[in-house]
Amino acid sequence: MAVTVSLVALFGLVLFFLLRSKSLSYGAAFTAAGFGFFLASTGVAGPINQLAAAVIDAIQHL
Repeated sequence: MAVTVSLVALFGLVLFFLLRSKSLSYGAAFTAAGFGFFLASTGVAGPINQLAAAVIDAIQHL
């Protein structure tokens, strides 16, 4: 679990700087995929899924 959280932090930080510098390349795509993969295996995945479902439900009711 500790390794997963640290990888999420590392990939998130790298992805933040890649997006900030507008460096869109294969490396950025790999970083984003890795960030999503490791984020999905943490405890944050449940609340993120609930938030996404709530936003989609709110948009459908507009």
